[in-house]
Amino acid sequence: MEKLRRIVHQIAYTPKSQSPSTLSPLHLSLIPLLFLSSSLYKIIISFRHTLHQFGFIREHRLPVPVISIGNLTWGGNGKTPMVEFIANWLANDVGISPLILTRGYGGADEAKMLQRHFNGTSVKIGVGANRAAIAVSFLHRYGYISSIDVACFKQPTPKTQVVSDKIGVAILDDGLQHLSMSRDLEIVMVNALSPWGNHHLLPYGPLREPLASFTRADAAVIHHADMVPYESLSLIESKILNVNRFLPIYLSAMTPSHFFKAPNSICQLHVGVIFGKTVLCVSAIGSPNSFVQKIEKMGPLYIDRMDYSDHHQFQEKDIKMIKARLEELNIKFGSKPTIIVTEKDYDRDSKILGGLDPFEVLVLCCKLQILNHNGCSKDSFKKLLTRSLKYVTIYQET
Repeated sequence: MEKLRRIVHQIAYTPKSQSPSTLSPLHLSLIPLLFLSSSLYKIIISFRHTLHQFGFIREHRLPVPVISIGNLTWGGNGKTPMVEFIANWLANDVGISPLILTRGYGGADEAKMLQRHFNGTSVKIGVGANRAAIAVSFLHRYGYISSIDVACFKQPTPKTQVVSDKIGVAILDDGLQHLSMSRDLEIVMVNALSPWGNHHLLPYGPLREPLASFTRADAAVIHHADMVPYESLSLIESKILNVNRFLPIYLSAMTPSHFFKAPNSICQLHVGVIFGKTVLCVSAIGSPNSFVQKIEKMGPLYIDRMDYSDHHQFQEKDIKMIKARLEELNIKFGSKPTIIVTEKDYDRDSKILGGLDPFEVLVLCCKLQILNHNGCSKDSFKKLLTRSLKYVTIYQET
């Protein structure tokens, strides 16, 4: 299954003009089947949107504002870091208790990471496919603020005390395709390192929806913007603005904050701890290149890598293969290499990483940052969030 995923991924991110020269006969033989499947998927997507447009798909309206974070392609777009960024802002700067609604896909690694980060805070996390039902249960359990005091948005200050433990805002993780829930702000994330692939829908391409879906967005955020040249960013922006010319476009990046040595997530280590060391980057995330590039900037002596499909569940055979690679590096460089994984990989199954003993496992921790670009900044992004919540307050009280 892992091999098939790699083949499909390579096809999806190979431009059509390069397919005959860069893809193997096996890859090329799968294209007709993938293209047919993609055509059927397009029909299903169109049918769903038609049903939604004419009211045949029931749209649940929660009694609190809903902020949706979504994407058009699979993996590596920064949805979950953005969810965490907004939840932190609401809880710490504004003083509102948010509810994060996430599917828990792929072993619930992202949900586990969020739960670990927000443990002991006012942030609530609901996990499951039926997010409307989960939201209702949380609102019933904790209560909710039916109308948010607009005054609390006028001059938010750092470390504002949470006004109430009652839920004030719902954040819908991976919400663009979740048509059954009404939302008040739609943010679409884009991966700058691999924005559209071959421009086809799943499974022939990486698109979960056509680019025309930007017409439903209130803002777009180009993630990993610090890792591509300005010309590439301009091309991505142009593509988005061709669909929605008035859409505000923000840039974001993941900034490394520290490491921790598994399984002790409390003890933080400076990012310079791997300087001059031999490291093996092991990841099962949507954008492994961004992970490796961050490690390269920390000055290790040598970097090797083992990439797996997004949300891959590590098995004993994987651990054996990783240990074999570590032994090779040990012999080659005469010292024990250090394994580096992402937080998602750690939280997916932290126990299985114990099978890598006696090699040291470090977990890289990063935080999302909004970059300044063409008048779009961290402050203007927060104002966008604030305006949407103010609008909802007026809407609910009238």
